[in-house]
Amino acid sequence: MSGTNEGAFDALRGQLEEAAATFADGPDALKDILLGIVDDVDRAVREPLEIFPVCHHSPASAIAMARRLREKRPKVVYLELCEDMAPLLTELRNCTLPVAVQSFAAEIEGFPAEWAPLSVVAPITEASAEYQAIAYTLDTPGTELVLVDRSSDHVFQWEPRGTKSAEPADPDAAPADEESALHGDAVGLEIGDLRPRFAELEEHLLRHGRVRHWSEWWHQYVELPLGDCDHDTYRQVMLLIGSLFRRLAPGDPQRVRVDEDRERYMWTRTREHLAATGTDPADCLYVCGAFHAASRVAEFGVHGADTFEITPRTATTWQHGLIPSSHAAIEAQFGLAAGSVSIAATVWAKNLSRTGVTPFRLTGQAGAKKTAKPKKSAARATASTAVVPAASGPSDPLPAADRLTGFLGRPPVLDRLDEAELLGWSVDVVRAARRNGYLASTADAISVFETSILLAGMRDRAKPTPYDFQDAAVTCIEKDTVPGRRDVRRIVEIMMGGDRIGKVGYDALPPLARDVHDRLAPLQLNLEQRGVRRALLDIAARPELERCADVLWMLRYLMPPGAARPIMGERRLGERAIQESWDLSLGTHQRALIELGYEGVSIEQVLEQRLRRTAYGPHATAATVLEAVEDATLYLRGRRLADELGTRALEVLATERSVDGAPEVLRRVRRLLAYYRTSEPVLPAWIESFVKTGYAHYCTLLPTAFTDEDAGVRQVAAMLGFLFSMETLALSLGCDRTQLELAVGQSHPEEPAKVALLWAAQVQLGVLSRADLRARCDDMLDNPMVLPAYPHYLSGFVHALEPVPGLTDFVVEAVSNAFARLPDPLLLPWLPTLIGTLRSGGAESAPLLIREAGRIFPGRLRALDEWVPPWLAPSVPPARSSARRPGGAGGLALLTAHPATCDAVARLLGCDDPWETAEPGSPGVVLVGRHPDTATALAVLLDGS
Repeated sequence: MSGTNEGAFDALRGQLEEAAATFADGPDALKDILLGIVDDVDRAVREPLEIFPVCHHSPASAIAMARRLREKRPKVVYLELCEDMAPLLTELRNCTLPVAVQSFAAEIEGFPAEWAPLSVVAPITEASAEYQAIAYTLDTPGTELVLVDRSSDHVFQWEPRGTKSAEPADPDAAPADEESALHGDAVGLEIGDLRPRFAELEEHLLRHGRVRHWSEWWHQYVELPLGDCDHDTYRQVMLLIGSLFRRLAPGDPQRVRVDEDRERYMWTRTREHLAATGTDPADCLYVCGAFHAASRVAEFGVHGADTFEITPRTATTWQHGLIPSSHAAIEAQFGLAAGSVSIAATVWAKNLSRTGVTPFRLTGQAGAKKTAKPKKSAARATASTAVVPAASGPSDPLPAADRLTGFLGRPPVLDRLDEAELLGWSVDVVRAARRNGYLASTADAISVFETSILLAGMRDRAKPTPYDFQDAAVTCIEKDTVPGRRDVRRIVEIMMGGDRIGKVGYDALPPLARDVHDRLAPLQLNLEQRGVRRALLDIAARPELERCADVLWMLRYLMPPGAARPIMGERRLGERAIQESWDLSLGTHQRALIELGYEGVSIEQVLEQRLRRTAYGPHATAATVLEAVEDATLYLRGRRLADELGTRALEVLATERSVDGAPEVLRRVRRLLAYYRTSEPVLPAWIESFVKTGYAHYCTLLPTAFTDEDAGVRQVAAMLGFLFSMETLALSLGCDRTQLELAVGQSHPEEPAKVALLWAAQVQLGVLSRADLRARCDDMLDNPMVLPAYPHYLSGFVHALEPVPGLTDFVVEAVSNAFARLPDPLLLPWLPTLIGTLRSGGAESAPLLIREAGRIFPGRLRALDEWVPPWLAPSVPPARSSARRPGGAGGLALLTAHPATCDAVARLLGCDDPWETAEPGSPGVVLVGRHPDTATALAVLLDGS
């Protein structure tokens, strides 16, 4: 190098040495830091490959980048961005910014299983230096964009094991609402992140800068001063800030190692490309964060050491796509203050108008606003600098001389107060506040105007910033109440530009998302737009809409709640709707739809994969697999997957040793059986095997479940319900009823509710008669020692309606006796248990009890006083002797009076003898005499005596 520039920063070094000796007791440490910062700047400035330091979503960086690209016209731009994201950048022209480039992996290999799914996002806004570089290279022939940062796979390779999280959010960050959650829990790439990692340093800067948070400090002391400076000053100041934060960062070994490895990775990739293409470094531009620009690793620069070995990627398959982003999502992910990105977008627009710089925009960029027409003087200045680009090549002069000394030594430039702008803000915020329910007036506008100036003066500012204006508006308008859903701080954020939300265009969507939009086209709705759209499907009049309904039901299953919400209509086994109504917000949930595209090329494929994943997962139970069978039948219609998953349910059931899922298994098997019996000519083989295996399985587990404390009454009742309701089918398939009788006989429960269940099972099997069961209940009511446990027996009887619905009348009788005879101290505490039991199993039990009670109890209140319960009414034995006694009355007299009826019964019984009339005083009907048992039965049937 020439000696004219070797001592470019000598004067600054001398001033810093004097400052260190004056202000520090021990000058060595401070001197090393200050001089080290100058050395870092000097080293970066002298690098043959021009380093362009940036800050994430900084308008000053974007303006400087646009200006430098038009001056230098580099042939190659090296950008700090995951190298595997390069193919997606061309699709940015089909999107409305802000959007984020995403790498996604649902199935992982080489990483802890609890990390899945893996996601990395890099948000891009128009007011960012990265977008300017991307737009320049993609729309300028003969240029090349090379991404040199670590791949998405290496992002997680370098992540400490045992934790996977994004950067911690700032306390002042935006709340986690729908817009701020657009990135999900993805790891964000901090392209150009500049924030002190030394907490004491950040607190010191905020306190002495008289600001509330880091975003406001950066806006006041970096964005505004660098907005109009020349390129060399901008570059040296950004290098200075990056080196300062780097040297004062806490010495976290893990964080330092990752930072340095990223720098080694990027410089290694850069040198590899230079060597492979033979490009002159003078024709290139290296864009990276200011924190990484001031690097001290050995691999730094085009002449750095080639000692860093890049490890191979894992076997994880990564999918890439573009997802919508928003200002709030960027603020939440990177710990910025609420509204800071929106304010940055406003500052970007003002800078373009003030400086006359023409930004780069991708040709055909969706949603791009027209650039404000620059002023004539600024336009001439821009044109003059753009006509004669900076010379490039070996003959370039060495980097510019020291610009830091002058920049750091000059007093701050005091911007003249723009009264018209501040007055417009004040009027606008009052108007917006009135629309949101505040009782604001012209006096409030005046007070906001004056308070903004007062706050700026207290903070040593000649011109109020948007943050000063926001504080003034909150103070003067909001006072102590918020009448609407928006507070004044949020109103100011919206007024300053609002939370701009990006959108991925149709052409940039993955095949699955495009297929969904194509299949829903008959609805004639703009589903790409944010917000809720109401879809009305008259399937009876337009049968082609049934295909749309199938898509909507699958989207409801696969996507988050709210993306597709049915208002009218439901999907059940064996039923088809003729009309449906839906609320659709696919535009709002565009990220979820795009991520579905990472899993397959159609929603049917994704649904099938998820159902298989559920059925074959390590935590799959028979109930969850049967649910997957039902979902496959509902949404995919075909039998192939349902039969496969049904076989899997049979395998899982045979290995289960717990009965926790018995109620769900019973419910779903009953539903599937009813469906197959009505829609298929024969039952599938898997469900026959399931019933057969389940019968033997639950018979085996029944004695243990009756005595196991972990098995609840509801689970045991469901087991008995499976055994009794499936008994006919199971016996026809070769099962032995003796196995069930032995299982019930070997059951010896001690819990009262389970004892009642056992009694109900014995009644169903014929081992116990109803009279004996009624006698046992009466004995318990008469026994003071057992009386406190009687409500628990009743709970068991209520659960017994699941396996033995024929006991409904007895349960009504038992509950009625309990209300009549139990004392209040026992009855009242039991009532919540009864209500809870009916609520949990009320779908089947409650209607049975209500119907039976309505049949037994009187329908009118006046009849209640004289009403006698059937179980308390005296029983009258049937008059059987009259049918056998000659000349008897009752049934015989009735039969004699109706010989045609007797002839009909005779023919039914196979008797061909005609009616014979006897002599007076003899039996009236010879046939009746021949068949006395039939006569008795008919007598009871006809006259009830």
